[in-house]
Amino acid sequence: MNIDMITAAADRLHGTARVTPLLSSPALDALAGRRVLVKPECLQRTGSFKFRGAYNALAAMPAEKRAKGVLAYSSGNHAQGIAHSAQLFGVPAVIIMPADAPQLKIEGTRSYGAEVVLYDRGRESREEIGDRLAKERGLTLVKPYDEPQVIAGQGTCGLEIADQAQAMGVTEAEVLVCCGGGGLTAGIALALQDRAPGFTPRPVEPIGYDDTARSLKSGQRERNTSEAGGLCDAILPPTPGELTFPILQTLCGSGITVTDHDAMRAMALAFQHLKVVAEPGGAVALAGALFDPTIQSDTVICTISGGNVDPQIFAQALTRM
Repeated sequence: MNIDMITAAADRLHGTARVTPLLSSPALDALAGRRVLVKPECLQRTGSFKFRGAYNALAAMPAEKRAKGVLAYSSGNHAQGIAHSAQLFGVPAVIIMPADAPQLKIEGTRSYGAEVVLYDRGRESREEIGDRLAKERGLTLVKPYDEPQVIAGQGTCGLEIADQAQAMGVTEAEVLVCCGGGGLTAGIALALQDRAPGFTPRPVEPIGYDDTARSLKSGQRERNTSEAGGLCDAILPPTPGELTFPILQTLCGSGITVTDHDAMRAMALAFQHLKVVAEPGGAVALAGALFDPTIQSDTVICTISGGNVDPQIFAQALTRM
């Protein structure tokens, strides 16, 4: 992985992916006690940053291979990114999704024309199901984070952060990233290493599913004891990726963990002050920016990685205002 792959991804995504803004609010600054800049990837196509990596992976694929169809496993955001990208290229897509994924994400994936295969994430392996279907149907598996072209696509978010923040005069900051398998965090970290070396990326996870934070502390890939049932469904893989973790180890600061309560508060505050909709997993970095006591920088930049939230959960969040 290198910056050349990310700049190549930016060329492929130009005119297709949205350049999301860098938002701010005096009320959030006052609450955090520092300047808070928010990158709302909930405004990206399909409602999350995942479109960047998905489209780049398909665009980089040989045409004859892509034409046979693609396959992905995801709780919803990578699913929708792959489904919509396949739709744009006019190729088949099969998506393996946990049966307990938010109904909004399952329906959203189907709306892009993909075939959805549901599984029990407590008892079945999505990787095993994916390998079997790929062999049976001749599909190309596009992994959600442990795939170089996916990481490169997510890294384009980091290029935008660097350009937008520097245009605001920001040269030093902690950059908080919602972290599951680490694709977005790794891509942003690689981009910032080249374009904004004064920025320190830090992964943010929900308490109880903090495999990345524990891995960074121990120096080896740790596993979560549970892989299901958490509020932040978008960022609950069992362990950091094989490709992503070495990048995080080299380029990131320590991990941050937040409570579900603070994630829900961040959702409400994002809606109230920024007028954007965040899903729980997409709000953890903002929760860290607002409430974590370990942040030392005068400026903190954070992602809202997705906004695909069921209405019932969002309504509960709004009661936290």
